[in-house]
Amino acid sequence: MNHTFHSADRATHLKILVVALVAGIAVAAFGIAARSSVDDSQTASARVVKAGKPVVVTSSDTPMVR
Repeated sequence: MNHTFHSADRATHLKILVVALVAGIAVAAFGIAARSSVDDSQTASARVVKAGKPVVVTSSDTPMVR
């Protein structure tokens, strides 16, 4: 049983390396898969959304008094 990283043998170092590589590949694959699938021709230009007129939404039919 190796309690420190410095006293570990060659096999333990190899196991740590393999686990780190697998974890790194998994994180990279998740990041690539989570990326949105918007066509790349639109990503260079900024998309501007202009606001319209204000809207009041209520759940009752009573008129609003201002």
